[in-house]
Amino acid sequence: MRELDRTKYDVFVVSPRNYFVFTPLLASTSVGSLEFRCVTEPVRGYSKDITYHQASCDDIDLDNKVIHCVNQVPNAEESTFTLNYDTLVIGVGSYSNTFGIPGVKENACFLKDVQDARKIRRRLIECLTDSQKRDKLHFVVVGCGATGIEFSAELHDFISSDVSRLYPDLVPLTKMTLYDVAPQILSGFDSQLSEYAHQQFDRKGIQIKTQRHVENVQQNKLMIRDEGEVPFGLLVWSTGLMQNPLVAKLGVAKDSKNQRILTDSNLQVLDYANVPYPDVYAVGDCATIDNHDLPLTAQVANQKAIYLTLNRKSSTSPGFKFKDRGMMAYIGSAEALVDMSSVHQGAKNSGHLAWLLWRSAYFSMSMSIRNKLLIPYYWLLTWSFGRDISRF
Repeated sequence: MRELDRTKYDVFVVSPRNYFVFTPLLASTSVGSLEFRCVTEPVRGYSKDITYHQASCDDIDLDNKVIHCVNQVPNAEESTFTLNYDTLVIGVGSYSNTFGIPGVKENACFLKDVQDARKIRRRLIECLTDSQKRDKLHFVVVGCGATGIEFSAELHDFISSDVSRLYPDLVPLTKMTLYDVAPQILSGFDSQLSEYAHQQFDRKGIQIKTQRHVENVQQNKLMIRDEGEVPFGLLVWSTGLMQNPLVAKLGVAKDSKNQRILTDSNLQVLDYANVPYPDVYAVGDCATIDNHDLPLTAQVANQKAIYLTLNRKSSTSPGFKFKDRGMMAYIGSAEALVDMSSVHQGAKNSGHLAWLLWRSAYFSMSMSIRNKLLIPYYWLLTWSFGRDISRF
Protein backbone atom coordinates (compact mmCIF):
# COMPACT_ATOMS: atom_id res chain seq x y z
CA MET A 1 0.00 0.00 0.00
CA ARG A 2 2.75 2.42 0.94
CA GLU A 3 4.80 1.62 -2.16
CA LEU A 4 2.07 2.28 -4.75
CA ASP A 5 2.70 5.26 -7.04
CA ARG A 6 0.02 7.82 -6.12
CA THR A 7 0.39 9.55 -9.48
CA LYS A 8 -0.95 6.39 -11.11
CA TYR A 9 -3.35 5.04 -8.47
CA ASP A 10 -6.10 6.32 -6.19
CA VAL A 11 -5.91 3.99 -3.22
CA PHE A 12 -9.02 3.12 -1.18
CA VAL A 13 -8.73 1.01 1.97
CA VAL A 14 -11.76 -0.68 3.57
CA SER A 15 -11.22 -2.18 7.02
CA PRO A 16 -13.36 -2.45 10.18
CA ARG A 17 -10.40 -1.38 12.31
CA ASN A 18 -8.33 1.72 11.65
CA TYR A 19 -4.99 0.18 12.60
CA PHE A 20 -2.65 -2.65 11.68
CA VAL A 21 -1.64 -5.20 14.33
CA PHE A 22 1.81 -6.76 14.69
CA THR A 23 0.47 -10.12 15.91
CA PRO A 24 3.79 -11.83 16.90
CA LEU A 25 3.96 -9.60 20.01
CA LEU A 26 0.24 -9.62 20.79
CA ALA A 27 0.65 -12.20 23.57
CA SER A 28 3.04 -9.83 25.35
CA THR A 29 0.38 -7.12 25.48
CA SER A 30 -2.20 -9.46 27.03
CA VAL A 31 -0.22 -9.67 30.29
CA GLY A 32 1.26 -6.16 30.30
CA SER A 33 4.80 -6.98 29.13
CA LEU A 34 4.14 -4.48 26.34
CA GLU A 35 1.45 -1.87 25.90
CA PHE A 36 -1.15 -2.15 23.15
CA ARG A 37 0.19 0.80 21.16
CA CYS A 38 3.51 -1.05 20.78
CA VAL A 39 1.89 -3.53 18.37
CA THR A 40 -0.45 -1.22 16.45
CA GLU A 41 0.07 1.22 13.62
CA PRO A 42 -2.69 3.58 12.44
CA VAL A 43 -3.75 3.00 8.85
CA ARG A 44 -3.48 6.69 7.99
CA GLY A 45 -0.15 7.00 9.78
CA TYR A 46 1.28 4.09 7.81
CA SER A 47 0.22 5.52 4.46
CA LYS A 48 -1.21 9.05 4.39
CA ASP A 49 -2.22 9.48 0.73
CA ILE A 50 -5.17 7.10 0.84
CA THR A 51 -8.94 7.20 1.21
CA TYR A 52 -9.83 5.10 4.23
CA HIS A 53 -13.28 3.73 5.10
CA GLN A 54 -13.85 2.21 8.53
CA ALA A 55 -16.19 -0.48 7.31
CA SER A 56 -16.41 -4.19 6.64
CA CYS A 57 -16.84 -5.61 3.16
CA ASP A 58 -20.07 -7.61 3.09
CA ASP A 59 -20.01 -8.82 -0.52
CA ILE A 60 -18.14 -8.40 -3.80
CA ASP A 61 -19.73 -8.21 -7.26
CA LEU A 62 -16.82 -9.44 -9.36
CA ASP A 63 -18.68 -9.09 -12.66
CA ASN A 64 -19.54 -5.41 -12.19
CA LYS A 65 -16.42 -4.53 -10.13
CA VAL A 66 -18.33 -3.30 -7.09
CA ILE A 67 -17.83 -4.02 -3.39
CA HIS A 68 -20.67 -3.73 -0.87
CA CYS A 69 -19.68 -2.37 2.54
CA VAL A 70 -21.20 -2.05 6.00
CA ASN A 71 -20.19 1.08 7.91
CA GLN A 72 -18.49 0.39 11.25
CA VAL A 73 -18.52 4.01 12.43
CA PRO A 74 -21.07 4.42 15.26
CA ASN A 75 -24.10 6.56 14.39
CA ALA A 76 -23.00 6.97 10.77
CA GLU A 77 -25.52 8.55 8.40
CA GLU A 78 -25.24 5.69 5.93
CA SER A 79 -25.09 2.16 7.32
CA THR A 80 -24.18 0.63 3.95
CA PHE A 81 -22.45 1.89 0.83
CA THR A 82 -20.77 0.62 -2.34
CA LEU A 83 -17.43 1.31 -3.99
CA ASN A 84 -16.35 0.73 -7.57
CA TYR A 85 -12.86 -0.53 -8.29
CA ASP A 86 -10.46 -1.01 -11.18
CA THR A 87 -8.08 -3.28 -9.27
CA LEU A 88 -9.05 -5.16 -6.12
CA VAL A 89 -6.79 -6.77 -3.52
CA ILE A 90 -8.58 -9.05 -1.04
CA GLY A 91 -6.77 -9.46 2.27
CA VAL A 92 -9.55 -10.09 4.79
CA GLY A 93 -7.64 -12.69 6.83
CA SER A 94 -9.39 -15.46 8.72
CA TYR A 95 -11.25 -16.15 11.96
CA SER A 96 -10.34 -18.27 14.98
CA ASN A 97 -11.52 -21.83 14.42
CA THR A 98 -13.99 -23.10 17.03
CA PHE A 99 -14.75 -26.36 15.13
CA GLY A 100 -18.41 -25.79 15.93
CA ILE A 101 -17.90 -26.71 19.59
CA PRO A 102 -20.82 -25.33 21.63
CA GLY A 103 -20.05 -22.42 23.95
CA VAL A 104 -16.59 -21.52 22.67
CA LYS A 105 -17.54 -18.16 21.14
CA GLU A 106 -19.50 -17.14 24.23
CA ASN A 107 -17.11 -18.28 26.98
CA ALA A 108 -13.55 -18.33 25.60
CA CYS A 109 -11.05 -15.58 24.84
CA PHE A 110 -9.21 -15.47 21.53
CA LEU A 111 -5.93 -13.80 20.58
CA LYS A 112 -6.28 -12.27 17.13
CA ASP A 113 -6.61 -8.54 17.84
CA VAL A 114 -5.76 -5.87 20.40
CA GLN A 115 -9.33 -6.05 21.71
CA ASP A 116 -8.79 -9.75 22.44
CA ALA A 117 -5.57 -9.00 24.34
CA ARG A 118 -7.33 -6.26 26.30
CA LYS A 119 -10.14 -8.67 27.22
CA ILE A 120 -7.62 -11.28 28.42
CA ARG A 121 -5.77 -8.74 30.57
CA ARG A 122 -9.01 -7.53 32.10
CA ARG A 123 -10.14 -11.07 32.86
CA LEU A 124 -6.77 -11.94 34.43
CA ILE A 125 -7.03 -9.04 36.86
CA GLU A 126 -10.62 -10.01 37.69
CA CYS A 127 -9.48 -13.54 38.55
CA LEU A 128 -6.73 -12.25 40.82
CA THR A 129 -8.87 -9.68 42.62
CA ASP A 130 -11.82 -12.07 43.06
CA SER A 131 -9.90 -15.17 44.06
CA GLN A 132 -12.16 -16.45 46.86
CA LYS A 133 -13.10 -19.28 44.55
CA ARG A 134 -9.99 -21.31 43.84
CA ASP A 135 -11.28 -22.28 40.39
CA LYS A 136 -10.81 -18.65 39.30
CA LEU A 137 -7.05 -19.19 39.51
CA HIS A 138 -7.06 -22.07 37.02
CA PHE A 139 -5.92 -20.70 33.64
CA VAL A 140 -6.58 -22.93 30.63
CA VAL A 141 -5.23 -22.70 27.09
CA VAL A 142 -6.69 -24.87 24.31
CA GLY A 143 -4.28 -25.22 21.40
CA CYS A 144 -0.54 -25.86 21.68
CA GLY A 145 0.67 -24.18 18.54
CA ALA A 146 3.02 -21.20 18.62
CA THR A 147 0.32 -18.73 19.75
CA GLY A 148 -0.92 -20.92 22.60
CA ILE A 149 2.61 -21.72 23.79
CA GLU A 150 3.77 -18.09 23.64
CA PHE A 151 0.73 -16.86 25.55
CA SER A 152 1.24 -19.56 28.19
CA ALA A 153 4.89 -18.55 28.52
CA GLU A 154 3.99 -14.88 28.93
CA LEU A 155 1.32 -15.76 31.49
CA HIS A 156 3.75 -17.87 33.52
CA ASP A 157 6.28 -15.01 33.49
CA PHE A 158 3.54 -12.69 34.74
CA ILE A 159 2.61 -15.06 37.57
CA SER A 160 6.19 -15.81 38.63
CA SER A 161 7.44 -12.21 38.42
CA ASP A 162 4.48 -9.96 39.20
CA VAL A 163 1.73 -11.99 40.88
CA SER A 164 4.37 -13.33 43.28
CA ARG A 165 5.22 -9.74 44.20
CA LEU A 166 1.73 -8.26 44.34
CA TYR A 167 -0.37 -11.27 45.39
CA PRO A 168 2.14 -13.61 47.10
CA ASP A 169 -0.60 -15.63 48.83
CA LEU A 170 -2.20 -16.52 45.52
CA VAL A 171 0.82 -18.00 43.74
CA PRO A 172 0.54 -21.48 45.35
CA LEU A 173 -3.12 -21.55 44.30
CA THR A 174 -2.59 -20.70 40.63
CA LYS A 175 -2.66 -23.49 38.06
CA MET A 176 -2.06 -23.58 34.31
CA THR A 177 -3.21 -26.34 31.95
CA LEU A 178 -2.75 -26.66 28.19
CA TYR A 179 -4.92 -28.95 26.05
CA ASP A 180 -4.39 -30.05 22.46
CA VAL A 181 -5.90 -32.69 20.21
CA ALA A 182 -2.48 -33.42 18.64
CA PRO A 183 -0.03 -35.94 20.15
CA GLN A 184 2.66 -33.28 20.74
CA ILE A 185 2.98 -29.52 21.16
CA LEU A 186 4.43 -27.20 18.49
CA SER A 187 3.93 -29.81 15.79
CA GLY A 188 5.39 -27.51 13.10
CA PHE A 189 8.75 -27.30 14.90
CA ASP A 190 11.64 -29.74 14.93
CA SER A 191 10.78 -32.62 17.29
CA GLN A 192 13.82 -31.96 19.52
CA LEU A 193 12.80 -28.32 20.00
CA SER A 194 9.22 -29.34 20.69
CA GLU A 195 10.39 -31.81 23.34
CA TYR A 196 12.64 -29.15 24.89
CA ALA A 197 9.66 -26.79 25.24
CA HIS A 198 7.60 -29.60 26.78
CA GLN A 199 10.33 -30.30 29.35
CA GLN A 200 10.64 -26.60 30.26
CA PHE A 201 6.90 -26.32 30.81
CA ASP A 202 6.92 -29.47 32.97
CA ARG A 203 9.66 -27.97 35.15
CA LYS A 204 7.57 -24.84 35.65
CA GLY A 205 4.57 -26.84 36.76
CA ILE A 206 2.52 -26.13 33.64
CA GLN A 207 0.40 -29.17 32.79
CA ILE A 208 0.28 -30.19 29.13
CA LYS A 209 -2.44 -32.66 28.16
CA THR A 210 -2.28 -33.80 24.53
CA GLN A 211 -4.75 -35.93 22.58
CA ARG A 212 -7.66 -34.34 24.43
CA HIS A 213 -10.99 -33.42 22.84
CA VAL A 214 -13.09 -30.52 24.12
CA GLU A 215 -16.78 -31.39 23.83
CA ASN A 216 -18.35 -28.12 24.99
CA VAL A 217 -17.58 -24.96 26.93
CA GLN A 218 -19.82 -23.42 29.56
CA GLN A 219 -19.41 -20.40 31.79
CA ASN A 220 -16.29 -21.01 33.90
CA LYS A 221 -16.00 -24.68 32.92
CA LEU A 222 -15.30 -26.92 29.93
CA MET A 223 -16.06 -30.55 29.27
CA ILE A 224 -13.17 -32.79 28.16
CA ARG A 225 -13.86 -36.20 26.66
CA ASP A 226 -12.78 -38.99 29.05
CA GLU A 227 -11.84 -36.39 31.68
CA GLY A 228 -15.13 -34.69 32.50
CA GLU A 229 -15.72 -31.19 33.84
CA VAL A 230 -12.76 -28.80 34.17
CA PRO A 231 -13.41 -25.47 35.95
CA PHE A 232 -11.42 -22.39 34.91
CA GLY A 233 -11.11 -18.68 35.56
CA LEU A 234 -9.69 -17.84 32.13
CA LEU A 235 -9.89 -19.86 28.90
CA VAL A 236 -7.81 -18.83 25.88
CA TRP A 237 -8.75 -20.59 22.65
CA SER A 238 -5.94 -20.92 20.09
CA THR A 239 -6.71 -23.85 17.81
CA GLY A 240 -5.98 -22.48 14.36
CA LEU A 241 -7.93 -20.51 11.79
CA MET A 242 -11.12 -20.84 9.76
CA GLN A 243 -12.72 -19.24 6.71
CA ASN A 244 -13.73 -15.57 6.79
CA PRO A 245 -17.51 -15.10 6.18
CA LEU A 246 -16.82 -12.88 3.17
CA VAL A 247 -14.76 -15.65 1.57
CA ALA A 248 -17.64 -18.08 2.14
CA LYS A 249 -19.94 -15.79 0.11
CA LEU A 250 -17.65 -15.40 -2.88
CA GLY A 251 -18.39 -17.53 -5.92
CA VAL A 252 -14.76 -18.30 -6.72
CA ALA A 253 -12.51 -21.36 -6.64
CA LYS A 254 -11.52 -22.51 -3.13
CA ASP A 255 -9.20 -25.15 -1.77
CA SER A 256 -10.83 -28.29 -0.36
CA LYS A 257 -8.87 -28.33 2.91
CA ASN A 258 -9.48 -24.87 4.42
CA GLN A 259 -11.89 -23.31 1.89
CA ARG A 260 -9.45 -20.50 1.13
CA ILE A 261 -9.61 -18.50 -2.11
CA LEU A 262 -7.56 -20.15 -4.83
CA THR A 263 -5.22 -17.97 -6.86
CA ASP A 264 -2.75 -18.61 -9.64
CA SER A 265 0.98 -18.09 -9.13
CA ASN A 266 0.53 -14.37 -9.89
CA LEU A 267 -1.94 -14.17 -6.96
CA GLN A 268 -4.93 -13.56 -9.26
CA VAL A 269 -8.22 -15.00 -8.00
CA LEU A 270 -9.47 -18.01 -9.98
CA ASP A 271 -13.06 -18.74 -10.97
CA TYR A 272 -14.57 -22.24 -10.86
CA ALA A 273 -13.00 -23.01 -14.24
CA ASN A 274 -9.56 -21.98 -12.92
CA VAL A 275 -9.56 -18.87 -15.11
CA PRO A 276 -8.11 -15.81 -13.34
CA TYR A 277 -10.31 -12.76 -12.80
CA PRO A 278 -8.67 -9.70 -14.37
CA ASP A 279 -7.33 -7.25 -11.77
CA VAL A 280 -8.58 -9.20 -8.72
CA TYR A 281 -5.94 -10.47 -6.30
CA ALA A 282 -5.99 -12.20 -2.91
CA VAL A 283 -3.23 -12.31 -0.27
CA GLY A 284 -2.79 -13.43 3.32
CA ASP A 285 -4.64 -16.07 5.34
CA CYS A 286 -7.77 -15.93 3.19
CA ALA A 287 -6.02 -17.27 0.08
CA THR A 288 -3.65 -19.93 -1.16
CA ILE A 289 -2.10 -20.77 -4.51
CA ASP A 290 -3.59 -23.57 -6.59
CA ASN A 291 -1.77 -26.86 -5.90
CA HIS A 292 0.27 -25.23 -3.10
CA ASP A 293 -0.93 -25.58 0.50
CA LEU A 294 0.76 -22.51 1.96
CA PRO A 295 0.92 -22.11 5.75
CA LEU A 296 -1.35 -19.59 7.49
CA THR A 297 1.43 -17.33 8.73
CA ALA A 298 2.34 -13.64 8.64
CA GLN A 299 5.52 -14.64 6.81
CA VAL A 300 3.53 -15.84 3.80
CA ALA A 301 1.26 -12.78 3.81
CA ASN A 302 4.23 -10.40 3.92
CA GLN A 303 6.02 -12.11 1.04
CA LYS A 304 2.84 -12.10 -1.04
CA ALA A 305 2.33 -8.38 -0.46
CA ILE A 306 5.91 -7.59 -1.50
CA TYR A 307 5.56 -9.77 -4.61
CA LEU A 308 2.29 -8.15 -5.61
CA THR A 309 3.71 -4.65 -5.22
CA LEU A 310 6.66 -5.45 -7.48
CA ASN A 311 5.06 -7.74 -10.06
CA ARG A 312 1.36 -6.91 -10.40
CA LYS A 313 1.56 -5.71 -14.01
CA SER A 314 4.63 -7.68 -15.04
CA SER A 315 4.08 -10.02 -17.98
CA THR A 316 7.43 -11.71 -17.34
CA SER A 317 6.93 -12.43 -13.65
CA PRO A 318 8.12 -15.93 -12.67
CA GLY A 319 5.21 -16.33 -10.26
CA PHE A 320 5.15 -16.20 -6.47
CA LYS A 321 7.36 -18.64 -4.58
CA PHE A 322 7.26 -18.82 -0.80
CA LYS A 323 10.66 -18.80 0.90
CA ASP A 324 10.36 -20.37 4.34
CA ARG A 325 12.54 -18.34 6.72
CA GLY A 326 11.87 -20.59 9.69
CA MET A 327 9.88 -20.27 12.92
CA MET A 328 10.38 -18.84 16.39
CA ALA A 329 8.48 -19.18 19.65
CA TYR A 330 8.93 -17.73 23.11
CA ILE A 331 8.74 -20.36 25.88
CA GLY A 332 9.17 -18.19 28.99
CA SER A 333 11.94 -17.29 31.48
CA ALA A 334 13.93 -15.48 28.77
CA GLU A 335 14.12 -18.60 26.61
CA ALA A 336 12.87 -19.27 23.10
CA LEU A 337 12.98 -21.71 20.21
CA VAL A 338 14.41 -20.88 16.78
CA ASP A 339 13.88 -23.40 13.99
CA MET A 340 15.45 -22.30 10.70
CA SER A 341 16.10 -25.81 9.41
CA SER A 342 14.23 -24.84 6.22
CA VAL A 343 17.15 -22.46 5.50
CA HIS A 344 19.97 -24.63 6.85
CA GLN A 345 19.73 -28.09 8.38
CA GLY A 346 21.72 -27.11 11.46
CA ALA A 347 20.03 -23.77 12.08
CA LYS A 348 18.15 -24.77 15.24
CA ASN A 349 18.54 -23.29 18.69
CA SER A 350 16.83 -23.12 22.06
CA GLY A 351 17.43 -21.27 25.31
CA HIS A 352 18.63 -17.76 26.10
CA LEU A 353 20.50 -17.16 22.83
CA ALA A 354 17.38 -18.11 20.90
CA TRP A 355 15.44 -15.64 23.05
CA LEU A 356 17.84 -12.84 22.03
CA LEU A 357 17.33 -13.82 18.37
CA TRP A 358 13.55 -13.88 18.90
CA ARG A 359 13.51 -10.42 20.44
CA SER A 360 15.88 -8.87 17.90
CA ALA A 361 13.97 -10.37 14.96
CA TYR A 362 10.55 -9.09 16.05
CA PHE A 363 12.00 -5.75 17.07
CA SER A 364 13.50 -5.30 13.60
CA MET A 365 10.25 -6.36 11.91
CA SER A 366 8.01 -3.94 13.85
CA MET A 367 6.11 -1.61 11.57
CA SER A 368 7.49 1.87 12.21
CA ILE A 369 10.22 3.91 13.88
CA ARG A 370 7.66 4.85 16.54
CA ASN A 371 7.15 1.18 17.41
CA LYS A 372 10.88 0.51 17.28
CA LEU A 373 11.26 3.12 20.02
CA LEU A 374 8.24 2.04 22.07
CA ILE A 375 9.00 -1.69 22.19
CA PRO A 376 12.47 -1.55 23.84
CA TYR A 377 11.23 1.27 26.07
CA TYR A 378 8.42 -0.89 27.49
CA TRP A 379 10.69 -3.93 27.69
CA LEU A 380 12.97 -1.81 29.89
CA LEU A 381 10.04 -0.54 31.98
CA THR A 382 8.78 -4.10 32.54
CA TRP A 383 12.23 -5.31 33.53
CA SER A 384 12.73 -2.36 35.91
CA PHE A 385 9.29 -1.92 37.50
CA GLY A 386 7.20 -4.98 36.56
CA ARG A 387 4.15 -5.31 34.36
CA ASP A 388 1.19 -2.96 34.33
CA ILE A 389 -1.80 -4.65 35.98
CA SER A 390 -4.22 -1.75 35.60
CA ARG A 391 -7.75 -2.83 34.72
CA PHE A 392 -9.45 -0.57 32.17
